[in-house]
Amino acid sequence: MQLGTRWTAGDQPPAAVPQELHEQLTAVERDLPPGTPAPRWTLTWLEGRPVAELDTGVIVTVDRSGAVVVRHDDEDEFA
Repeated sequence: MQLGTRWTAGDQPPAAVPQELHEQLTAVERDLPPGTPAPRWTLTWLEGRPVAELDTGVIVTVDRSGAVVVRHDDEDEFA
């Protein structure tokens, strides 16, 4: 079991966040509305794969094939 971690959008991701997620995390953060309080990311692990979820519901994860995927928490992951 791996414990998760939290950090504020716009800050440097903690060392626990896999490098393969960094590019997409930054892309999501660029799309946040300016002038609003920065939401926070939560990193967890599911079946050994990292899952970073922003308080806004955006999820950045790695799929079974190893590709980094960005989705929203109301989207069906298996569609």
